[in-house]
Amino acid sequence: METPEERYIRAHSTPQGEALSWLERQTHLRTNYPQMLSGAVQGRFLTLLAALTGARNILEIGTFTGYSAICLASGMLPDGHLDTLEINDELEDLIREGFRRAGVSEKISLHIGDAKETLKALRQAGKVYDLVFIDANKREYPDYYDAVFDMVRPGGCILADDVLWDGKLYGAEIPGDSQSRGISAFNDMVRNDPRVEVVMLPIRDGLSLIRKKA
Repeated sequence: METPEERYIRAHSTPQGEALSWLERQTHLRTNYPQMLSGAVQGRFLTLLAALTGARNILEIGTFTGYSAICLASGMLPDGHLDTLEINDELEDLIREGFRRAGVSEKISLHIGDAKETLKALRQAGKVYDLVFIDANKREYPDYYDAVFDMVRPGGCILADDVLWDGKLYGAEIPGDSQSRGISAFNDMVRNDPRVEVVMLPIRDGLSLIRKKA
């Protein structure tokens, strides 16, 4: 349930379009964890970031039902292309229907399967990206960061979701589960990486905006 602050923020941000509203409803009806959806405010941020950075080539690791992919594709340059990765093949029909309704099917390549294997194939194909959005298995965030870093152009950006992890990372002791440890290790890795500059934003469950130095 939204807090009064969240309702106010959403009411004073550009609203989502019809296709995204449809996809939000379907995600709540047809999935077990609809809270994984990016949502209207974060989605608008993704669209604006893609537009502000002039992104032409975007990579997304973990699309869930495709909401965030639609937002990114809506903001990139008209001739841009998005590669999006998702491990759950049961979501493919819903993802593609959302893309169709949003009119972005031709701009997006959906890769179903293990993200690490797909990333290896994309790297071997010589892919270079202006913007990368990481929102997949939290245990593997450090691995994703290492895998994509050389595929990000100098001056390009990496955006990582859920970096506050529901407040679990700044208590007296970090929980021992592998997801919390993965996010914590990732946050420390990025903060101490001299090749980048980073700002952590309190949007939704935390977003880290990371710029690869030129």
